[in-house]
Amino acid sequence: MDLKVVRYFIEIVDAGGFAKAAEKIHLTQPALSKSIRQLEQDLDLVLLERGKRGSQLRPTAAGEVVYRHGQELLNVRRNMLRELAAQRSLNSGELHLGLAPLGSAELFAPVIARFRSRYPKVQMHLLVRGGVEQTAALKKGEIELATGIISFEDEFDGIRIRRDPMVVVLPRQHSLANSQELTLKALADIPQILFEPEYALHELVIDACQRAGFSPKDVTRVSHPDFGIALVAAGTGAMILPSFIAERHAVAGVISIPLAASDLIWELSLFWRRGQPLSFAAQAMVELVRQQLALN
Repeated sequence: MDLKVVRYFIEIVDAGGFAKAAEKIHLTQPALSKSIRQLEQDLDLVLLERGKRGSQLRPTAAGEVVYRHGQELLNVRRNMLRELAAQRSLNSGELHLGLAPLGSAELFAPVIARFRSRYPKVQMHLLVRGGVEQTAALKKGEIELATGIISFEDEFDGIRIRRDPMVVVLPRQHSLANSQELTLKALADIPQILFEPEYALHELVIDACQRAGFSPKDVTRVSHPDFGIALVAAGTGAMILPSFIAERHAVAGVISIPLAASDLIWELSLFWRRGQPLSFAAQAMVELVRQQLALN
């Protein structure tokens, strides 16, 4: 079985159709369709439910099996290539690192600069995405290390990089602007500005609000903290942010009020799949992060 064709099949399932998959893997649709038909003939099974034109493709029961085991096969191949590259030490090789949009610039730029200086022949690939996408990429083997807000459970291991209190960013003229501290309950009737759902902070805030007995109202979603804070300054609502992010993007017309620590805390971690051997490059990055933490 050609692993390249297996990868094509997985991309088609993930994309929900041939067009998007063909665009991603830089292959024409006819060539991609031909490859999948050949795979089905080799297995003597139908792998995709082909509905009406324009409808989303879905894997058959047999397709689900190929999808699941195909991911495992591709992960084994990636790990083999990484280990072989690691044997050549750090005079070559690659590091695929996922970075959270929030906090990475402040916390990881110095570490990445040191890594590039120390290991100039290692190719570094950075994936800057929200926590949900990073976790998915880590599971698929597309990245080796990720950063984000996560609980270390059976599936992941890692190190805590920074723990930061949360603040509520409000317009300076808001009735709560003179508060020494706020609880989440105080925000129950205030419109909120949240990050898009692919950001881990989105779910973190939603869950905390629900534990406090309400769901955020009149939500406006953003992808960048600077735009979110600009909306606060314009009177759109309140925004909950880690304190150092709020400080970095502060503008005239807003004030940051500490949020009760018992309600919500922000913790950024560097993490990887538990039980998954790390390449020499990834081990070197983890060690540099540990050294940076010791300096701080």
